[in-house]
Amino acid sequence: MRPLTIGKYLVSPLVKALDNGWFASSVSIRSGSGSATTDRVLRLTRMFQNPKAAAHYAHAEGLRWIGDMHGPALGAT
Repeated sequence: MRPLTIGKYLVSPLVKALDNGWFASSVSIRSGSGSATTDRVLRLTRMFQNPKAAAHYAHAEGLRWIGDMHGPALGAT
């Protein structure tokens, strides 16, 4: 799954294969540029049987995190 730009944020899922055959996910949430770049990486605790499900979950959690930061105004019309 590809990184997704939402406003000033770049949300990138990170998926890692585990020794037991399952997959773990994290999400990178980046904003800014140059020396003012901020990158938060959230390690998620759920495990998945395939990498696509892990990536979708990471994207959803990243979007939820951005929404929590900005309240209900995010995406409002």
